[in-house]
Amino acid sequence: MNIDEKELLSRLISVERALSAERENNKLAHYNEPPLVHEKQLAFHRCLKRNRWVFGGNRSGKTECGAAEVAYLARGVHPYRQNKRTEGWVVSLTREVQRDVAQRKVLSYLKKEWIAEAVMISGRSSAPENGVIDYLLVENVFGTLSRIGFKSCESGREKFQGTGLDYVWFDEEPPEDIYDECRMRLVDRKGLMFGTMTPLKGLTFVYDRIYMSDDPEVWYEFMEWADNPHIAADEIEALTATLPADVLESRRYGRFIMRSGLVYPEFDESVHVIDPFPVPREWQDVMSIDPGLHNPLACHWYAVDGDGRVYVVAEHFAAGKDVDWHAEKIRAKCAELGWKSDRSGRYRALIDSAANQRTLSGTRSVSTLFSERGVLTDTRVNKDLYSGINTVKSYLKGDGGGPRLYIFKSCVNLIRELKTYTWGEEDTPVKRDDHCLDELRYYLMTAPKGKTAPDVPGEVRRDKERLAAALTGRRYGRRR
Repeated sequence: MNIDEKELLSRLISVERALSAERENNKLAHYNEPPLVHEKQLAFHRCLKRNRWVFGGNRSGKTECGAAEVAYLARGVHPYRQNKRTEGWVVSLTREVQRDVAQRKVLSYLKKEWIAEAVMISGRSSAPENGVIDYLLVENVFGTLSRIGFKSCESGREKFQGTGLDYVWFDEEPPEDIYDECRMRLVDRKGLMFGTMTPLKGLTFVYDRIYMSDDPEVWYEFMEWADNPHIAADEIEALTATLPADVLESRRYGRFIMRSGLVYPEFDESVHVIDPFPVPREWQDVMSIDPGLHNPLACHWYAVDGDGRVYVVAEHFAAGKDVDWHAEKIRAKCAELGWKSDRSGRYRALIDSAANQRTLSGTRSVSTLFSERGVLTDTRVNKDLYSGINTVKSYLKGDGGGPRLYIFKSCVNLIRELKTYTWGEEDTPVKRDDHCLDELRYYLMTAPKGKTAPDVPGEVRRDKERLAAALTGRRYGRRR
C-alpha cells in the first residue's frame, strides 16, 4: 500500500505527539535523558552517603534533583540504591512555599495513577497541585504503598516529633532545631537526609555542620547556572552582567557569603582540590613551614609541573609538640613520599623568619634545631601580607588555561583555612586559623618555576664529558 507524503507526515506528527504526551506523563522515566544531562544532578543521585546537600544558585537545578530523589524512593525505583517501601518527609519553610515549589516538583515526577490517596490540609484531593498536601500514598513497584509527608518549618519543632522515617528532604535551609529533630527521626531506620538550598543567610549551622564537616557520611556539591543544560548560555551571560559580584556568589554559584567577606572567594573546592596522584620526582620542590609550639605547626610539601602549576601534595599539622617530634614526623613523611634530599640526607624547607629567634631554653633557634634534625630551613621568606594574598589569589584564578594551584584532598587543614579566612577591620584579615595560609604565602612568593625532566645526554655529549673529566682529573658523572 502506498502512503503519500501528506499522510506519512500526519502519522509522524501523531507519533511525536503520543511520545511527547507519554514523556510528559512519566517525567521520572525521562529524567536526565540525553542529550540534556545535568552531570551534577547525577552525581547527587549516585552518592551513597547518608547526608547529602546541594548548594545551588537559583535555577541551577538543585530543587529538581531533590524532587526526583523523593519520587525514586517513593516508587522503589532508585537506580543507585537498594529499594523498598518508604516513608519520608518533604520539609519546606512555609506552607505557601511547599505548595508553590517542593510539592509541585514532586507531583511533576509522579504519574496521577501512581497516587493512591492525597490527604489535604487545604484544597481538593482530586487536584492536589492546587492545594496544600498533608501526605501522599504512592503505589510502589512492590505492590505496596509508600508515604510522602509534607512539613512546614513555620509549624515549629514539636510538629516534627514522633515517627521513624526512611528519608527527609529539606527544600531550602531549615532552622537548626528542626534539622536536629529530623535527624532523630532517621536513627532507627538508618535513614537518608538530603537538602537543596541557596545559602542566602550567611554562615549558619549548615556552613559549620555540613560545609565544614569532616563526617565521612556528609557530602555536598555546588551547582550553578552553567551546570544546568536547560539554561541558554546567552541568558546566563545577560543575567550575570546585571548582578553585582556579591549577589552572584550566592544567587548564581550557591556559595556561602560572610558579612566581613572571604579573603579568598576565588577558592573553589570542586576545582582546586584534587585526588592525590604519584608526583614525578622532577616536580618535587621544597616544603614550607609555619612554626608553632602551643599553636599548630603547619608544613606542606610543594611540587611544580613543567607548566608552572603548583601542587600541594602532603600536609603535617599539629599543636603542642616540640621540634624533635615535628622533625621526626616531617622526615617520616618525606621518606613515605620519596622526597628528594641533599647528599647529607637533609630535606629543604622554607620557614617563617621568626624561627631565627631562640627557644625558651635559650641556646639555639627553632631554625637551627630543625636543621640539626635533618630539615634544612631557609628563613629568607617574603612575609609581606598583602603582596602574598594577591599572589595566592593570582594562583587560584590562574589564566586562560585554568588555575595554577591545586591541592591534594588529604591536605584538610589548608583546605579548611582557605574556606574560612576572612577580612576583619581596617582591611586586615582576622588573625585566626591561618597557619597553613601563612606558609602557603611564603612558598608562592618565591615565584616557583616549572620543573621538567633533565635531558639525557647523547653518546657524543657523554664522550665529551668523559674526556673533559679525564683532562681535569674529575670522576665522570660527579656533580659539584
